Amino acid sequence: MAVLDMLETLAPIREKIVAGARLDFEDGVTLMESDDLLALGELADLARRVRGGGDEVFFVQNLYLNQTNVCRVKCKFCAFAKTRKQEDAYTISADELVEDAIKQHAATKFTEIHCVNGENPHVDLEFYVSVIRKLKAALPDVHLKFYTASEIHHIAQLAGISHEEVLRELKNAGLGSLPGGGAEIFADRVRQLIAPGKEHPDNWFHIHDLAHKMGIPTHCTLLYGHVETYEERIDHMVRLRDQQDATGGFLAFIPLAFHPENTVFERRGFKFTTGADDLKMIAVSRLMLDNIPNIKAYWIMMGMPMAQLALHFGANDVQGTVVREQIFQAAGATSGTEQKIPELVRFITEAGRVAVQRDTLYNELQRWAA
Repeated sequence: MAVLDMLETLAPIREKIVAGARLDFEDGVTLMESDDLLALGELADLARRVRGGGDEVFFVQNLYLNQTNVCRVKCKFCAFAKTRKQEDAYTISADELVEDAIKQHAATKFTEIHCVNGENPHVDLEFYVSVIRKLKAALPDVHLKFYTASEIHHIAQLAGISHEEVLRELKNAGLGSLPGGGAEIFADRVRQLIAPGKEHPDNWFHIHDLAHKMGIPTHCTLLYGHVETYEERIDHMVRLRDQQDATGGFLAFIPLAFHPENTVFERRGFKFTTGADDLKMIAVSRLMLDNIPNIKAYWIMMGMPMAQLALHFGANDVQGTVVREQIFQAAGATSGTEQKIPELVRFITEAGRVAVQRDTLYNELQRWAA
């Protein structure tokens, strides 16, 4: 079957890749439906090189912080969010968060703070602005990657101001970039099933479009492995690709496997995605997203061995040290919450790649020979 797949089904796609031609929606569905995992990996690695990629694999030294896990939205896929009355709910003040970040920075010298939260209805605009302002004053050389588009929309609703005004306030306070969360799957059918209380995807695009035009780079994601179809995965990627054509502000794409533990889906019998599906998503992401240079194999989601394999399926980034990640841990991730730099370097170089420590904007900080 593998030989037939390559000769009859994937060969025309390979011709497009070699010619530098863009794959269309039907090509994407064909790739998702293929069972020839090794052929997909070979095509993705070819595409990475044809489009100018080298042997570099990037990582960043970063700290994950969460100000609050209180959330107004009851997304069925989420194991992180709480109501204010639940025992393990928390909301941390700006001063407490800054004090914690300073202590962590003294120990690890991270270059990025990654922060996402629940959509807490009991705080205000100043809650969000003040922590960025105070962090920037305390750690001026640290890049602040804060707040998903969903949070930006929530802040705008709280304050009664526009998305653009929220972004301007945050940028003036020291915001560096936006993470890509909140995208989930753009298909209306799926969102009604997994996150009926969440804003329409048009808001996600509007906010990222505004951010790009304001000089704020962002990231983009896709949550897969729940109730979506292959067609809906490809539609999601094509829409991201169109946005990148328009504004060019996405730094990286991160496919995120759904983790069902401690969610309603676990009670319905949903299982973790297979390694084969994870590698397929990495490969198809690289093949379809020809204008987004960096595809991340998020080791905290995939585990280190699978992330290492993903480097041969089109990925060129493994995220980072990821100190104190909580969201995937709450949903059953078992890969730990931190990797030391020597360990990241070891697993990249053992994959035959060149380990490069970067900053958030992909400026090279240090390089290790393969």
